[in-house]
Formats: sequence, C-alpha cells, structure tokens
Amino acid sequence: MTRRRPIRAVLWDFGGVITTSPFTAFNAYEAEAELPKDFIRGLNATNPDANAWARLERNDVDPGQFCDLFEAEARAAGHSLDARHVLTILHGAARPEMVAAVRALAGRYKTACLTNNMNTDPRPPDRAREIAEIMALFDLVVESSKIGVRKPDPRFYEIACEMLAVDPAEAVFLDDLGINLKPARALGMHTIKVGAPDQALADLEACLGHSLR
Repeated sequence: MTRRRPIRAVLWDFGGVITTSPFTAFNAYEAEAELPKDFIRGLNATNPDANAWARLERNDVDPGQFCDLFEAEARAAGHSLDARHVLTILHGAARPEMVAAVRALAGRYKTACLTNNMNTDPRPPDRAREIAEIMALFDLVVESSKIGVRKPDPRFYEIACEMLAVDPAEAVFLDDLGINLKPARALGMHTIKVGAPDQALADLEACLGHSLR
C-alpha cells in the first residue's frame, strides 16, 4: 500500500471560503432586480473560459469593457442587469473561524490564497483594509488577474505549487466549488469542498491529523 506524502502546504480559495459566498449577494440583487434566481451564476457558467467574467479575472479586459460585455451577455440571455453594481456586491464578509485557522497554520505549514479575482477594487477603504490584513496572513497570494490564468485551469495550481516549492501531493486545497477542486485533485492534491466553516475545518483537521481550534 502506497503511503501518502505528508502535508506541507494548505491552499485556500477566498470568496466562499475565507469570506461568505458572493452567490448570496447575487441572489439578493436578483430578487431586488426581479431577475431569475441564480441568473448571474448561470451567466458565469456559460462559455466559462471566454465569457466576460473569465476575461476580467484574467485581466484580458478592463472593468468598463467587462460591464459592456457582461450586460450584453445578460441581454442575450433575456434580462437586463447593472454590471457595475454586481462588481460592488462581489465581496462577502470575513468568516472569523476561517481567518483564525489560517493564523493557526502560520509557521507550521506553507499557506497560500488561490483566488480568481479582478484588477479592480470597488470596496470602501475600511473593507479593503480588512481584506489586505487577511491576505497578509498567507505566505503567498496567487491572483488570476496577475498571472493571466484562472481556476479551474490546471496551470493555476501548478504555478501555486511551483511558487511554494511543494509537490501537489504535499498540499491540501479548500474551495467551495467542485469545478475548482477537480483539477487540483487530478494533480494529486488533497481537496476539501467547503460548505459551513465547522465542516470545512473538521475536514481539514482530519486531513492534517491535528486540531486547529
């Protein structure tokens, strides 16, 4: 029986893992704007490698171009929306227990945040400072808008492992989306699908073999 290599690195998604899911904010806006539930999520899942959202996260288009493209995609799907407003509601609230877990890992494991993000920040200054303080807890932050590759492209995870100098088999990756976990698992990573924080942390503790709380 082959013995698995010990974990040396813990990799975290950001939105929906360290913070609450943006899908909650999307659903609230959809209700307010009389859009079908999960309409925005559906747009993002249509032609996922070349749609407006993907192009913005790779920094292929600027925010103004994104808004024009995203609104055109919405109209083609039968509805109108305010793309600029969608960007302002994108970022959820920090989950204190997840932030505490990142702190607890410091010095014991290499840590990284692997995020599909955008080269724009519509957040108010106090919110931006909070996010910057959380990001400073990680040894490494890998951003799609800076490297020009986004999850679930396998190259994204390879870049993260190369930058941390670990083998994928020595890493565990937490994400709230199965589509992002599948290629990481194919590379040999341990993977954890995040729902509630208690569940995610229990799964992480089981993977690491010790408590974080």
